[in-house]
Amino acid sequence: MPSFIIYTQCPVCNSANIKEVLRVKDYTVSKEMFPVWHCNDCTCRFTQNVPVAEDIGAYYQSAVYVSHSDTKKGVINKLYHTVRNYTVQKKKQLIEKLSGRENGSLLDVGAGTGAFAAVMQQAGWSVSGLEPDATARENALKNHQLQLQTLDALFSFGDKQFDVVTLWHVLEHVHDLHKYIETFHRILKEDGTLIIAVPNYTSYDAQVYNEFWAAYDVPRHLYHFSPVAMKQLMQQHNFKVVQCKPMWFDSFYVAMLSEQYKTGHNNFINAVWNGFASNTKAMGDAGKCSSVIYVIKK
Repeated sequence: MPSFIIYTQCPVCNSANIKEVLRVKDYTVSKEMFPVWHCNDCTCRFTQNVPVAEDIGAYYQSAVYVSHSDTKKGVINKLYHTVRNYTVQKKKQLIEKLSGRENGSLLDVGAGTGAFAAVMQQAGWSVSGLEPDATARENALKNHQLQLQTLDALFSFGDKQFDVVTLWHVLEHVHDLHKYIETFHRILKEDGTLIIAVPNYTSYDAQVYNEFWAAYDVPRHLYHFSPVAMKQLMQQHNFKVVQCKPMWFDSFYVAMLSEQYKTGHNNFINAVWNGFASNTKAMGDAGKCSSVIYVIKK
């Protein structure tokens, strides 16, 4: 029988001032319902009754889980790939600007099928990529000739080894949250940059769709961060969030999936409208975006 995690304290700040706020369905794999709880102190949300790390793999086994399978089936996944080709180039430009470097040593944690890592390697960076899913690692090797390592390799890297560490929609999946962040602090150079992109449950589209908001993605997403929670988490580990950047396309992608979950079909017009409205409300404040890129320094 699988084992499950039941939190009696917030996994970010250890506060016992927590309560259930939502019940969310796993639309991708199991169709099970999972409670989402809220911390009244740091404002992080987290999924209750999630399988332990050894048992959660079954919840990733889906042909439609695009970041592992690279599937192009269906209109939403076709759009995902079209946009990804553009966004990986924007990520490269962002890394160069934020780090002040045109090349260096980069670690991509949760590299998926390797699209971003491949672009960085081609640009002259020395890239290490980690990915827990065997199918994704096979696709990275087949499509990009990238030899990705398993997540265990993270803890064997040397001190102050990397100029940049990136996690694109990965931190919300990590069971041992604090150990990972401690390790990032150790392996980053003193002037290094940590880039973490995660969904933002305080965004307008999250409020519109509520329990149907696709970026809750239970039980694969263990935590649901607000900007306040992310800043507090980083402070605990001697990091500082120095900048927030928007991920404009995420609101549209998430809204399309959310419409499907809510209504049972693709309501393209509604999704585009809600994505546009969410981005409009985030103009001038990236912390209100559907997904936020946190730029973090020691």
